[in-house]
This record gives sequence, structure tokens and C-alpha cells, in this order.
Amino acid sequence: MVRTKASVRAGSRLLQTIIAVALLGPGAALAAPEWNLQPPVTPIARQIIDLHSFIFWVCVVIFVGVFGVMFYSIFKHRKSVGHVAVQFHENTTVEVIWTVIPFLILLFMAFPATRTILAMKDTSAPDMTVKVTGYQWKWNYDYLQEGFGFYSTLSTPAAQIENREPKGEHYLLEVDNPLVVPVDTKVRVLVTAGDVIHSWWVPAFGVKQDAIPGFVRDTWFKADKVGTYRGQCAELCGKEHGFMPVVVEVVSKDDYAKWLTAQKAKAAAAGDDPGRVWEQKDLIARGEKVFAGNCAACHQLTGKGVPPAFPALDGSKVVNGPKAVQIRTVLNGVERDGKPTAMVSWKALSDTDIAAVVTYTRNSWGNKTGETVQPSEIKVARQ
Repeated sequence: MVRTKASVRAGSRLLQTIIAVALLGPGAALAAPEWNLQPPVTPIARQIIDLHSFIFWVCVVIFVGVFGVMFYSIFKHRKSVGHVAVQFHENTTVEVIWTVIPFLILLFMAFPATRTILAMKDTSAPDMTVKVTGYQWKWNYDYLQEGFGFYSTLSTPAAQIENREPKGEHYLLEVDNPLVVPVDTKVRVLVTAGDVIHSWWVPAFGVKQDAIPGFVRDTWFKADKVGTYRGQCAELCGKEHGFMPVVVEVVSKDDYAKWLTAQKAKAAAAGDDPGRVWEQKDLIARGEKVFAGNCAACHQLTGKGVPPAFPALDGSKVVNGPKAVQIRTVLNGVERDGKPTAMVSWKALSDTDIAAVVTYTRNSWGNKTGETVQPSEIKVARQ
């Protein structure tokens, strides 16, 4: 009898410990922010965190209720104190209860979850729209209403990556050109990709949208706090996947207006206005640089290529044929018998760069077509 009472007391202490851990564990997590979700700065992010907390505590209640009844049954109705298990089969009442109760619980959880999901998908009436295109391994941001765009690439120094210098505060989470948006502004984000599947993710905004080649998905955010917010590509997209951060700067509306003016002036100074009509000699000069930096590794500076893997451009039927065919080839890559070859898509280049390199190849080496391709033609070809 003494041994039985001791075992009961031990079992009771075990049950109390389990319940205490279940109730105090979440408090410990809240006390350590690095274990929790990032502080929200958008209405959607706040809804997501509230939903997360709500579902968590529902699960805690279910856990305590189910395991409480289970442990109580184990200790109070065990065989050693004379209890005999009741035998029953196909008890309709029991089956209805254990079906209806979970159904009601799921319904109770589904209502706020559905409300949050619908809010996440409501991209109507935006104040501004930005197109985000993922490439291996950088992001392209196009301000559709303003008529300019730029690329955003990792700016962490190679010395840090190669362990030749100490890691910086924002190691692998810093870029040369962040996305800049004004505070208290609903921003619709159109997300796509130019090569493989990527995923644009900013935790503080509650935004994570897959970027899929050939598809345009959309999402939105409305940041209510000025600051710099960081995320990453959240889809395994190749060997440099870990070097593709997302950085968004939320600034005041006055600062955004100043930044917008500076960016437009910068784009105009760079001569990348797709409506500009270039002289052939200027396009050829720029195209030579684009070719050297992107194409020469395969096709050689002499245009002779490395056949058969990398065909010669000097005397090529594609280069000397209809320019629409060459433009399509540069934009979309090449396929032979339905299978992709080493020639990849160069959509990541600007309209001006593609126009320049096509003009250069059509008027260099032994190619003397005399034709000029304007950026406006590339813009039409993309569409």
C-alpha cells in the first residue's frame, strides 16, 4: 500500500511538471525575441501573428485537456487498484462526440484563418505598384507607374564571405540597391521570375510570394513604420541561393519624393530611357562592352565561338538573318529539338543593353547587316 501511494504521488508530480512546462514554455519564448516572429510593421503581419498566437493557445488547451484526461485515466483507473476496463463496441454516442467536437474546433480555428488569408490576397486599390522579378541570383525592381527600374544584388564584401574579414552586422542581408517605398502606402507587388522559381519574402511585412517563370503572382503590404526591413529568397534556386537577400527601405513620403526625383534623373543620365532613339555608332560602342561582359566567355571576343557547344556568331545565320529572330533568341535562349542548350535567356539585361549587343553583333567581325536595333523594339519583343 505504501508503494502504491508513492507511485501515485510521483505520477501526480509528473503531471504537474508537464502542465507547467506547457503553460510556461510560450512565456519563455516571448521573453526571447530571437525565438519568435519578427515584430510586425504592417496590418497583415499583425493579423498573422495574432492568428499564430490564437491557434497556438487553442492547441495548448487541446493538449492540456487530452493529456490531462489521459493521465488521469491512467493513474486513477489502473489495474493495480482493482479497476477493470469497460468493453464496448460501436457506441454511437461516443463516435458522434469524437466526430463533432473536432469538427467544431476546426470550425472555430478556420474562421480567423480564412479572414486573414482573404486579407492577404486583397490587392485592390493600391497606391503604387512594383514589379519584382527574380533572377539567379538577384532581384529586379520595376516601378511601373514611374517608368524606371533597377537591379538589387548582394553587397556583402567577398572578404567576409571567404572569412578573410569579420562578419558585418547584416552579413548576407545587405544589397547595393534596396527597394524604396513610402510609409503608410499600400504597395501592390507583382512577382515573377526570369529563370527558375524564387520566393520574395519579407517577414516583418508578413509577405512571402513565390516567383514562378511564366506566371505573375501578386501580393501587397502597407508599412506603417519607417525603417529598413530585410528578408531573403525563400525558395532553393541554385548554388547562390543563400546570397539573394531582400532589403526594403520604408521612408517618409517627403524623402520618397526626393528619392524618386533622383532615380528618374539617374535613369535619364544613364541613357536607358526605352523611348530614346540611339545612333548606330553609340549602340555598337555600348554593345561591345555588354558583349565582353556577358557573351564573350562562350562566343569569344572574336565571335568565333567554341563549336559545337558554343556556335560562332561571325557569319551566323541567326545574327545575319531577320533581327526579330535574334532578339527572340537573346531574350528567351535557344532550344534544339525541344531541349534547352547552353544558351540561356538574357531577359535580365535592360532593353538598351540587349538592343546594343544585338546591334553590335550584327555589325561586327564579318557581319555587315548595317541594321540598328532600338530599345523600343526590345520592349515590344518582351511583351
